[in-house]
Amino acid sequence: MAPYHIRKYQESDCQQVLGLFSQGMMEHVPATFRHVLKLPRTLVLLLGGPLALFLVSGSWVLAFVAGLTLLGALRYLVKYPWHQYYMLDTLHTDMSDITKSYMSERGSCFWVAECEGQVVGTVAALPIGEPSLRKKQLQLLHLSVALEHRGEGIAKALVRTVLQFARDQGYSEVVLFTSGIQHSAVALYQRLGFQKIQQFLHPKVWTLMAIPLVEFSYLLPSAQDSQDPQQKGGL
Repeated sequence: MAPYHIRKYQESDCQQVLGLFSQGMMEHVPATFRHVLKLPRTLVLLLGGPLALFLVSGSWVLAFVAGLTLLGALRYLVKYPWHQYYMLDTLHTDMSDITKSYMSERGSCFWVAECEGQVVGTVAALPIGEPSLRKKQLQLLHLSVALEHRGEGIAKALVRTVLQFARDQGYSEVVLFTSGIQHSAVALYQRLGFQKIQQFLHPKVWTLMAIPLVEFSYLLPSAQDSQDPQQKGGL
């Protein structure tokens, strides 16, 4: 296992960062496809549609072709939201100019994990709302690790980098959102001490595919200390 180090983003990293981000988004498609296949309404469509066609036409071949067509359409459907609603939208917003989005203000940042001259991991942090508010929240974004470097502790180190940055900047809470089908990411956040706040269905295509969005929160020590007296007083 080659050593890696975490550093702040530089303009020369742009193409590698965007490539890693795009690759990571497309890796969610197979898991989404398996998730959708298990939905009752999908099973009804895949089994009932060809069966109904067979009963009408009497042709198993036609029913088989219809089943394959439905599978192909379903595969396209599960790819579309990751590609269109998330990846392309992100590439045209904050990721279109990473330096401007994350490196121009003191309370935000973008880091890369580098191994043998290659970017193998990314993570970003951006304040939520007005930084002057008493409860300062920092959002963790774009955590990604190259497939061939997973299992080396890079994701854990990147998350801890964000947590340390939040402490140094005086934030009281780090929040993040992830999909419920990203089981390894959910497990990682929970191992690191993040608490699940809520789970809900995102509008548009995500609701159709019944993919939950999960919100996690990590209260930094100062915020936890301020809440303890209130919790004790309620016991």
